This record gives sequence, C-alpha cells and structure tokens, in this order.
Amino acid sequence: MSAETRAPRRERLTAVFVFLLLAACYAYVFPRWADPNQNSRLDMVVAVVNDGSFQIDPYVHNTVDYAKVGPHYYSDKAPGVALLGVPLYAGLSVILNQPGMNRLTDRLANSAAFQATLRSDGSGVLGDKVRFALAQVVLTFVIVTLPAAFLGVLMYGLLARFSPSPWIRLGVVLAYGLLTPVFAYAGAFYGHQLSAVLLFAAFYILFRQGPDLAARPLLAVGLLLGASVVTEYPSVMVVGILFVYAAYRLRQQGHWGRIGWVMAAGGVVALGWMTYNIKVFGGPLSLGYSNSELWLAQHETGFMSLTWPHWAAIWGMTFGLFRGLFILSPVLLLSAPGFVLWWRSKEERAAWWMCLTSVLAFGWFNASSAMWWGGFAIGPRYLLPMLPFMALPMVFVLRRWGQQIWLKLVFAALAVWSLIATWGLTLANQAFPPDTIQNPFANYAWPNWLAGNIARNWGTLLGLRGVASLAPLVLITTILTLCWWLASQRSARVVLSLPQPTRLASSDAKPDGLPGTIVN
Repeated sequence: MSAETRAPRRERLTAVFVFLLLAACYAYVFPRWADPNQNSRLDMVVAVVNDGSFQIDPYVHNTVDYAKVGPHYYSDKAPGVALLGVPLYAGLSVILNQPGMNRLTDRLANSAAFQATLRSDGSGVLGDKVRFALAQVVLTFVIVTLPAAFLGVLMYGLLARFSPSPWIRLGVVLAYGLLTPVFAYAGAFYGHQLSAVLLFAAFYILFRQGPDLAARPLLAVGLLLGASVVTEYPSVMVVGILFVYAAYRLRQQGHWGRIGWVMAAGGVVALGWMTYNIKVFGGPLSLGYSNSELWLAQHETGFMSLTWPHWAAIWGMTFGLFRGLFILSPVLLLSAPGFVLWWRSKEERAAWWMCLTSVLAFGWFNASSAMWWGGFAIGPRYLLPMLPFMALPMVFVLRRWGQQIWLKLVFAALAVWSLIATWGLTLANQAFPPDTIQNPFANYAWPNWLAGNIARNWGTLLGLRGVASLAPLVLITTILTLCWWLASQRSARVVLSLPQPTRLASSDAKPDGLPGTIVN
C-alpha cells in the first residue's frame, strides 16, 4: 500500500475513533427521567403514534412545557425533534408491545441499583414508566446522540483546511464535544444540539464543496437550514448568516442564480412547518409559546420574551457562577485569541465573518432573553447551536502554541478545569441543576458526588452504584483510545518504511550540499 493511500487511512481511523468515542460518552448517561422539556417532545411522539393526534391530553401530567388551545393540550416546543421521532417510535412500539418486553421492563423496574436512584417520595418504578424511558433512550440515541457524534467527524475533517496535524484537530474537536455543555445535551431529547448539527452540516457543505456548488449539495443545504429552524427556533439567526455566506460563495463562482436551490428546499420545510402551525395553533406563524399557560411573564415580555441585551444576562451567561459559559468551559476562552489569529492569517475570510457573526448573534439573542438562564440547565443551553462556530477558531491558537511548552500547559489547565466542571455538573443527580441554586458547582454537583448520587447510566443497569457506575465508561474510552493509538502507530510505521518515489533534487535544495543528487 502506498503512502498516498496510507494517509487517508489514518484519517479514516481517526474519524472513526472520534465518532465512537463521542457516541460512547454521550450515550453512557441516560436522558433525564421526568424532565418536562424532554417529556413535552416525547408526549407529542407518543400521541401521534398511539392516538393519531398532536394533542397530548392523556400525557400532559408529566410536563409543564405545554400549550393550551381550546380544551386541548399540545407540546409548546419546536416540532422538529418530535417529528423525527414519530416514525422511529412507530417501529419501536411494535417491539415494545411484544410479550417478552414485559419481562424486561419488570426486571429493570426491580433492579436494586436502579431503585436506589429514585426519590423516596416518588411513585416508584412502574412498567409504563420503564417503557417510556426505553423509548426516550432509543429516540435520543438515534435522533440526537449519533448526529452529535457525527458533528465531531465533520469538524475534524473541516479543520484539515487549517492544520494537517491530527493532534491539533483532535484537541479542538474533543474540547468542543466533551468539555462544553454539548456533553450534557448530546444525550438529551432537546433540540439545541440537533440544531447545531444541522447548522454545522450546512456550513460544512458550503465550506468544503469544490469550486462549483451544484444543485444537489445546495438542496441539501436548504433542507438542513430549514430543519434547523423547525428544530430550534432561535437558530434562524445563524440560518440567515449561512444564507448570506452561501450567496457570497455562489457569487464568487459566478452562479448567483443557484441560490434558488437553497431557497426552494428551505421553502419546502417552511411550508410543512406552517401547515403544522395551522393545524395545531390556528395560524402559519403561530407558535406554541404564544399559547402557553405558564411562564406568562416571560413570554409576554417584549417579542416572545426578547427585548434588548442587559448586563445581568451578559455577565450571567459568560462569567457568572450560576450559568456562566466560561466558568463551566474556560477552554472556550481560547476562541477570542483564535478569532484574532484567524483574521491575521488571512485564511478563509468569509468563513471568519460567518463564524464571528453567528457567535455574536446568538450572544445578542441570549442576552436579550427574559429567561436567558434556561430553567433547569447545564450552562447557558440556548447558546448550543452556535458553539461549533465558536470552537473552530481554537485551531489557530493550538497550531501557534504547538512548539511552546508553557502554552501547552495553559491549554491543559483550561481543559482539566472544563472537564471537572462540565462532567461534574452533568453527572450529578438525576436532573439538571435547578434555577433556584445560584452556585450549582458548590451547592449541587459537589454534595451529590459526595453522596454518590450519580445520574442513571449503563453501569447502573449492571448493578453498579454511585461513582462505581462510571467504571465501564472509563474502560470503554480507554479501550477505544488504545485501539486507535495502536492502529495509528502501525499505519505511521508502514508509511515511514515505504520507499519514497525517485526525484531529482533542485539546485537550491540539495541534500548534503551535493548538486544533482538523486534521492531514492
């Protein structure tokens, strides 16, 4: 095998490693049980499949995130995640209705380790609860977790434009995927992370596509952009920026008219979304939040809770102990010098503008929200759709720091802090930190870890309790890393051992100073 084919093989090995590592970490902890946000979406899935209706009347008791139209209740969330879950749950329900599944649900319900994670004042583990939880795990894995892991692969490939070093690219990808709130929400039935995947996939197509953007990739871009809005409404800001970026790329290529393909595909998605709104809420642009019976003070503030940026939100979502992004994930502080170094490099200026304006637009949105902290949450969860674009500039910092030991130590220190904070909060207890605790690190994560109250995970099903339930995850990630390392080293040794093609050295680059030396 030639060196030319070995290099792509190493890239594929690393891409597979990134996907498997992220998927394992995201899927290891189960989606939170009794989470109103997730339940609102899952209620809609169950209602459509079981009852043939968007009305969640029989299930509304398990959520406070609902809209009421007339006498009926509906999910007030953007419908994208739930609509994707409908065909999957339709097939899954056939399996769940098999006689053997009752024995499985009974076994899970009677697990001593599982029972130990329940509240003493709760209703216990009932069969229907276990079935609901199983559906939640499967739907979350397919619709959110796998796409989130694939985003890591896309980011690793895109960063090759800026650095050939797999270590630098891995540093950026794993910092983004495992050391930010992405780790918490890539394993939850929310819309934030799926929206981030859709937006970044559209950007990837536009960025990596050759000099001639054809109809097929442009149709894909339109579908991805439309789906991102239907999945998480605030992503419309990045959609607008990406649309301008697409138009700029097409204008550069002399194919301005092809922007119509993007508009056509996005329009199809928009038409479907408006049809849903008419069916449920009575108007093409009517949203669930405008029919909510709860959080009225927030929803009636400004335009759908949006006013102008205010200092409490700006500080709170950045450096506040309550929901500060840079307290939770200080590794993202490297984005600021990253943008500066990117600009100075003069590389891909249009992409620089796209990433920077996306970050600023989402920052503006979150700082303008009357409920910027997002209720029960890990960090400022509303910012998740823009985090991939915030993480990209870190590659310029890492490639500049590559030869300086003390700067590597700075990166390592920020990464360790981010790991402890992000994983400490995400794995503590059976719910995300409530918004009544102003210092969730000291007053939520730390007490729960001391008490061994760790979020339910696959180790729990094996009978492991508390911190010990995380041992299988440590083993899995260690095995994956070791296998990737050995395979990469073997591939690198083969490349080094292969003879290089014969060439004639030029007069200004002569090995050993000998003119006309033949290099074999």
